[in-house]
Amino acid sequence: MPSNPETRRAVVIEDDPDIRGLLVRVLTKQGFEVTEAEAGLPGVEEVRRVRPDLVTLDLNLPDLDGLEVCKLLREFSDAFIVMLTARVEELDKLAGLDNGADDYISKPFSPRELQARVNALFRRRQSPVVDSAAVKELERATEVQQSLLPNEDVRVEGYDLAGAFRPSRNVGGDFYDWYRTPDGLHLTFADAMGKGMGAALIAATVRAVMRSTSLRQDLGGAFTAASSAIASDLDSSSSFVTLFHARLEAASGTVSYVDAGHGLALHVHSGGTVRRLPSGGPPVGAWAGSSWPQSTLTLAPGDSLVVVSDGVLDVFDSVEAFTESVLLATHGQQSAQSASDAIMSLAPADSAEDDVTAVVVRRLPRQAGA
Repeated sequence: MPSNPETRRAVVIEDDPDIRGLLVRVLTKQGFEVTEAEAGLPGVEEVRRVRPDLVTLDLNLPDLDGLEVCKLLREFSDAFIVMLTARVEELDKLAGLDNGADDYISKPFSPRELQARVNALFRRRQSPVVDSAAVKELERATEVQQSLLPNEDVRVEGYDLAGAFRPSRNVGGDFYDWYRTPDGLHLTFADAMGKGMGAALIAATVRAVMRSTSLRQDLGGAFTAASSAIASDLDSSSSFVTLFHARLEAASGTVSYVDAGHGLALHVHSGGTVRRLPSGGPPVGAWAGSSWPQSTLTLAPGDSLVVVSDGVLDVFDSVEAFTESVLLATHGQQSAQSASDAIMSLAPADSAEDDVTAVVVRRLPRQAGA
């Protein structure tokens, strides 16, 4: 691989303009200089010209099959290659082929999943030297992040709640927020792309806007209004935000939620199974005119809603391994706090490369005879 991580380059080979645009934005936020191609042959020439560190490659291209493109690239390039396919059934087949790709992702994908896969490929321990001004800015950004966390002791009858946040050395835009409602609870979990004070300030704006929509009965309408309110700030900063926003009706256990590109919320069932909730659309600010469907789930007694940040996902080489590990850390715990602590321990402070955040909303089991 090219040895200078400070000037990492990426080439995106993708014929769908919306997906191509999202890939470019995610990789740019990760520090890559990104160029793009709409088909296989132009992509091969772009890789030859740019000599990138990373290539994202769609399997279904208008001119050449992605596997053929991958073989052509391997004749002259040692870049990491991440292949994308819309046909989930092909993933096992692809993984078994000796085609030179380094990883595979199915569409639709969460930006966080892509980010985690790329981080896993490039993970290297570094000890950057920072000056005092940079240290002070990180300290201020950390203070902003800490101020976004809920400072109220929220109690919902029949439920156990816990949240934890640990900033990394490179402070980002993670935060979670919750507050009581007459029917139960509102929960927001977000991550503004980027690092340092800029990301922390964007996160502060998002928190304030999401709180301002609390009185609207329609969750989908409230979310659309909130995303419109922060669109200009995101556009001016060339940023976007992944968001998971949920409302709990405590009596029934019904959770109504919208997932905008987060993709790291899980429904852990009391019986020891888990379902990762699919992302319902792109991150807020990724592109204009987006919409996000409202979904629901029901927390039965003993079930938990678990939402984590990509700082946990980054530890694992696959989303499947991440999901199984969160299940093992959560299931059977006696409290939401112990489950949250177990999740945080999956990404130890000495090795985590990003902020680590976890929230657990657990519906208490029914008492015997109740």
